[in-house]
Amino acid sequence: MPSEPKRTIKYLTDISSKAWEHPADRAALNALRRIPGVDQLLKVLIGATTEKSYRLFMLASTVRSSEKQFSKLHKIFLEACARLDLRRIPELYISQSPFLNAGAIGVNTPFIVLYSAMLKDLSEKEIMAVLGHEIGHCLSGHVLYKTMLWILLNLPFMLMQIPVAQVVIQVIVLALLEWSRKSELSADRAGLLAVQSPEDSFTLEMKMAGGGDLSQMNINEFFEQAAEYDKGGDLLDSVFKLLNLAGESHPFAVLRLTELKNWVDGGHYERIISGDYARRGDGTKDDAADDFKKAQEQYQEDLKKSQDPLAAAVSNVLKGIEPMTRQVEEFFGTLFNPGGKNVDKDKKDDDGDKSQ
Repeated sequence: MPSEPKRTIKYLTDISSKAWEHPADRAALNALRRIPGVDQLLKVLIGATTEKSYRLFMLASTVRSSEKQFSKLHKIFLEACARLDLRRIPELYISQSPFLNAGAIGVNTPFIVLYSAMLKDLSEKEIMAVLGHEIGHCLSGHVLYKTMLWILLNLPFMLMQIPVAQVVIQVIVLALLEWSRKSELSADRAGLLAVQSPEDSFTLEMKMAGGGDLSQMNINEFFEQAAEYDKGGDLLDSVFKLLNLAGESHPFAVLRLTELKNWVDGGHYERIISGDYARRGDGTKDDAADDFKKAQEQYQEDLKKSQDPLAAAVSNVLKGIEPMTRQVEEFFGTLFNPGGKNVDKDKKDDDGDKSQ
């Protein structure tokens, strides 16, 4: 892949998380938010327990970045926050670990944790993309529900032995896992908007899969690998791919690479960098039906683009069916809001208030 020309860095003033959110991420998250009282209950429970506990753990066992500690990293972090216009700067902790990973934790006062291996194996631009990814989670309001998923995956063993509880929990967990995978695609886009270099975002995905030695890897070959995975062979291969992915909270690296490139190739990245993006407080309201419709359209578009045999079969079936927003709304409603009676289509968008 040829190197990218240098360009002026853009600071995306007042950018709304809507600008980068994957349609399925947005539809599922809005369905969750419309369950009466869930947001408030989770904020009280998690904010008073998990958030405080983890922050104390980080204070005790990691190093917090500042002008005096990891000062170079701290400057990169502040720059990433500036580019995405995150005004209330989260704390950034560096944790000793040989794994390439990072995460955002917290509800009322989110903070970010970066594993030390990233400082060794990633370039400054790739680190910028990682930090932008985590900032994206914060701005999109993902952190609360990511924590909720973690709690559900780690419920006491005895509760899981109650048959009814186990069935209910499994349904909720599967729905949250599907949302979580889409939320990662959204955050990847935020990471790209922070680093403003598709090439570095692509090599980051490759390093997350194969480690930090870029001299041993080739991004064009990795794209070929992604294409081979998408083709999938026969229907049995497709089934195995679904089973492999079902329990994952993150999409596989080749899927993230392909999704991000499709977003760039579709012109979305360039439009935002050029200043054409949704802004906070622009007066628009959330429309649940519109969110579900866009999610349906995105799933159908993904099926059309995929060379996977099972995806092709499903796409052929859907060709003869008129798209219906209500069906998608019922799908998400069954998973996130049984009964679907509490969807408020006129609830105002609060993207700009989540982390400001």
